[in-house]
Amino acid sequence: MEKQNIIPIIIPDDTYPYNCIYYKGNSNTKDSKKAVKKIIEDALKEKTSDENVEVAFLGKSFTSLDDEKQDELLEAVEEYIKEDKVDSIRIFARPDHITNGLLKKYRKYNVKTIELEVPSCLDYILSCTKFPYSYKTIKKAARKIRWKGFTLGCYMMIGLPDSTRIDEFNTAKAIVELKPKVTRIFPIYVMKGTKLEKDYKEEIYQPLTDKQGVEICKDIVRYFADKNIETIRIGFQDTKLSEEKGVVAGPFHPAFRQLVEIAMWYDAIVEKIKKLNVKVKEVEVTVNPIDVENVIGIKNENILKLKEVYDVDLIVKPNEEIKQGKSKIEIVKTYSDFVEN
Repeated sequence: MEKQNIIPIIIPDDTYPYNCIYYKGNSNTKDSKKAVKKIIEDALKEKTSDENVEVAFLGKSFTSLDDEKQDELLEAVEEYIKEDKVDSIRIFARPDHITNGLLKKYRKYNVKTIELEVPSCLDYILSCTKFPYSYKTIKKAARKIRWKGFTLGCYMMIGLPDSTRIDEFNTAKAIVELKPKVTRIFPIYVMKGTKLEKDYKEEIYQPLTDKQGVEICKDIVRYFADKNIETIRIGFQDTKLSEEKGVVAGPFHPAFRQLVEIAMWYDAIVEKIKKLNVKVKEVEVTVNPIDVENVIGIKNENILKLKEVYDVDLIVKPNEEIKQGKSKIEIVKTYSDFVEN
């Protein structure tokens, strides 16, 4: 499988007109052709010869930029595509901006992947959170993107006002019907100076806790995986976000994805143990070295939790022959063995 080198270009905050309840992310570009070329040049210095290089315009919606600005930034990347230094482009898009004309332009500039904003599949939630489009618009945009030959991605949100866990899982189901190749899941944070902060302080809005966010995400990620859809991002991994942008509340954690993966590994181990027709005292789980940290958990939390809840001792061993995300479980000692000894 060909290695992928993603060069992220973060679109500045002011391109997003309704960010009162949304993430105010950091930008790594001043939104100019010169800045984009500098980022690409620096990234290409670290490139290996067998890597496929993709420039990704992330952060806020690329389609929120005016046509002239879009052309300027795409032309900056096009120079490197013509020189075979960059292979393709990825963008974020608002569904109400997708037109046949716009897609024709993106094809011209070698845009390969379009990630569509899908906050919710429920119109009343979209309306009350000020997203200026309906789910019908989302479906229409997704269909156009796929029909025009682009790779479709979708990014959803959890923790929107009035959205329940069932609503969010239904949104995941609706996203599967859109037939994307990849997904992202973004939790909603309460940001300082926003309307959401006012609602939070007046107890009109109750944000998700870290634990609630992890529980919702792990179910959705597992569901997407069962449908052969890769979740390429969970949360905003921005270590400067809390300090610089003022997160007041919500499931913010600089390693939020890791929290989700740790919880998923715990569930997977427990499920395997429960299928064994014996009272397990000690198990040995063999995984790829990359997965060892998440199987054990931060501060050995999975080991401690298994011991506390099920009285099971967990031994984790690395083995490079095991595929990432897979595991081999072996009973080392049963309760009967323990009693006899």
